[in-house]
Amino acid sequence: MSAVSRDIRDQIKQGNFIRKAFEDGLALKKQYGEDKVFDLSLGNPLMEPPLEFHQELQKLVNNPIPGMHRYMLNAGYPEVRAEIAEYMASETGLPFTMNEIVMSVGAGGGMNLALKALLNRGEEVILFAPYFPEFLLYIASHSGVARIVPTDDNFAPDLAALEKAITRRTKVIITNSPNNPSGAVYDENIWSNMGKILRAQESRLGTEIFIVNDEPYRKLIYNGKKCPYVFGFHPRTITVTSHSKDLSIPGERIGYVAINPECNEGGELGTAVGFCNRALGVVNAPALMQRVVSKLQRAHINIEAYQKKRDFLYDHLTAMGYAIAKPSGAFYMFPKSPVDDLEFADELRKQMVLTVPGIAFGTAGYFRIAYCVEDRVLEGSLTGFRAAAQKYGLC
Repeated sequence: MSAVSRDIRDQIKQGNFIRKAFEDGLALKKQYGEDKVFDLSLGNPLMEPPLEFHQELQKLVNNPIPGMHRYMLNAGYPEVRAEIAEYMASETGLPFTMNEIVMSVGAGGGMNLALKALLNRGEEVILFAPYFPEFLLYIASHSGVARIVPTDDNFAPDLAALEKAITRRTKVIITNSPNNPSGAVYDENIWSNMGKILRAQESRLGTEIFIVNDEPYRKLIYNGKKCPYVFGFHPRTITVTSHSKDLSIPGERIGYVAINPECNEGGELGTAVGFCNRALGVVNAPALMQRVVSKLQRAHINIEAYQKKRDFLYDHLTAMGYAIAKPSGAFYMFPKSPVDDLEFADELRKQMVLTVPGIAFGTAGYFRIAYCVEDRVLEGSLTGFRAAAQKYGLC
């Protein structure tokens, strides 16, 4: 008999793939030395925050605002939300106000706020595989039911499958562009066709369906690729973002939820999302970080550095015979596995290269590489990748 609930025990087991890779890395580094182990398993940003972040933080430390560490509205400081709304309005051309912005504890916190506000018990949430595995935990936590829809070889959503998957109980479509684990970025055509499908299905079924796009990697885009905002393609749209990746401050846990100003239910929904900070026991997003990031909406880390890492690894791995859809954003790639992905991840581990099998992301037959690491780790991993490729006949 266990004191821990069955649901949590089951969820811990399901989350073992990424955790196991992390724990394996610690054990191997202790046994063989850090310089002999090449850990590509975790999306923990390598870079330090940009200079602007330190400058804004220093300003607040040196010139504290009276009461800046006290409670505030659950949705966040009005002046912070107004500044972010101004940025969103300039980016999208839509009339954002502070009422459509709710500050959150990172994008994960924002996703939970949105799902808590939207879902009734038993309503369905559609995910596109591969997906960030914690989405399943969030859906279950808010009494939703996950339905999985496939993607094509380039990890674009299978829209015909989406159309078939929608039922009267469908309430939310979770999207993730730029995508973790594939690095795929949805273009205007994808968003436009998805919006048409949702509106047609809403009309047919007499329901309302919301898109919630998880986009903490929005600013990590390569080779001039465009990353359209979802708002213009469907009225019932919400984005959740964080500054974990673009400012390289994942430990600060700061982000926000943005609700489409053209959503008829937007006012009520904004109030509900803000209230859910309280309902979930979060109360409010970190006070100090709210004030810092409100001044940094156009700042970001050196994106070219990540692009160089992507190109280095992609060029070397494809030359070895690995099949990879070249990522357009984020800092992951998702190669095909030449054999069962669990077996292949284990083989790479024997070669001191740590990756995560695709089954962790709902897509067996692939494996995820996180290239947000030091160049020496990428360079050192090539020997292990080559040995594994040779063993399984890729080169």
